Amino acid sequence: MGRIVRIWIKTSRRGPMEEVAAAVLEAGRGLAGNVERRGRRQVTLLDRQAWERAAATLGAKVDPSARRANLLLDGIDLEESRDRVVQIGPCRIRIHGETKPCERMDEALPGLRTALEPHWAAGAYGVVLDDGLIRVGDPVSWVEEDG
Repeated sequence: MGRIVRIWIKTSRRGPMEEVAAAVLEAGRGLAGNVERRGRRQVTLLDRQAWERAAATLGAKVDPSARRANLLLDGIDLEESRDRVVQIGPCRIRIHGETKPCERMDEALPGLRTALEPHWAAGAYGVVLDDGLIRVGDPVSWVEEDG
């Protein structure tokens, strides 16, 4: 079982990431207050271990907020998680795909974009299935679905 390590809300495109201790997830919409709340990319998730491995290949430390994801998770491997459901606190999120690293990664650290390409190291995105309040420290686990 994993846990939420950090939560960020992006209040404007290309704007700063606001770190918060708790946030509201809204079913079918995403993270309350986040500028990007559309379609299948309602929330973005990042695996702390994958992030740290990618940064280590460059011999550097870079704060995970540079990835511009909403949730930093510890103890949950996101690789090849498409169509799986993850329970985060009281809420479930259906993963719809891999978040591809963009040119902004190289602005944070030269070479980071390439370092994040393998093994879904740049994270995943998905849709929110349940309304609820999530907090740093909440448990995170995969949900096995029937059928």
